Amino acid sequence: MPVSSVKIHPTALVDPKARLGEGITVGPYSILDSNVVIGDGTVIGAHCVITGHTVLGRKNRVFTGAVLGSEPQDVKYNGEETYLEIGDENIFREYVTINPGTGEGGKTVIGNHNWIMIQAHVGHNCVIHNHVKLANGVMLGGHAVIEDNATVGGGTPVHQFVRIGQHAMVGGGVRVVQDVVPYMMAGDEPLRIYGVNQVGLERSQFPKEVIENLKKAHKVIFRKNLTVKEAIQALNNDFPPLEEIKRLIEFLSTSSRGIVR
Repeated sequence: MPVSSVKIHPTALVDPKARLGEGITVGPYSILDSNVVIGDGTVIGAHCVITGHTVLGRKNRVFTGAVLGSEPQDVKYNGEETYLEIGDENIFREYVTINPGTGEGGKTVIGNHNWIMIQAHVGHNCVIHNHVKLANGVMLGGHAVIEDNATVGGGTPVHQFVRIGQHAMVGGGVRVVQDVVPYMMAGDEPLRIYGVNQVGLERSQFPKEVIENLKKAHKVIFRKNLTVKEAIQALNNDFPPLEEIKRLIEFLSTSSRGIVR
């Protein structure tokens, strides 16, 4: 690797054992510890700390003051080896904190093309899929799962083990203590489902037929006073076998915390 392909500010502290790809920039006063792996083209700003067993993929951007890979905030953590795995082309804005997993071999996993905004926190063993947006000050408790293309508004705490489904949108400043069904829009306090995230689906170029069927599914799940089991039966019996309907059925069938209604 040519020396000139990596630009490290003179004030940065980079452990010689850290593995750096090509075309990396490390800003002033940042710290990269020995077990860190940084992929090609990643840009790390000033005063960042990347520690623990943390792997970043290609072309990530880490802004001022972010801390990636510090010990999980879990009273059961006892120094065991755990991991933080981050994919490609993510943006971590100022003062974001992301913890690794807890429990021997535990992992926190971040996919690709996510946008994690200022002072958001991702707790231990969380899984963030792809194209997710977490606005300023979002707080994810341990083991939370955020699926593809979901958006969470600013200042929102998400309870541990909660899932937010793909293409769902959650408003800002609300508490999320149960699972948010895919394709839906949630807001208010206490949190409730308003309807289908139509604008988000249209921007993602969902066909009109799919959106119309999701609107009908919304009424079945949230407006007919059915139990979850009854709603699943109705989705199985009364809807075409669209992938989106199958995803709703799978999500409802596997929810462990119950769903936001």
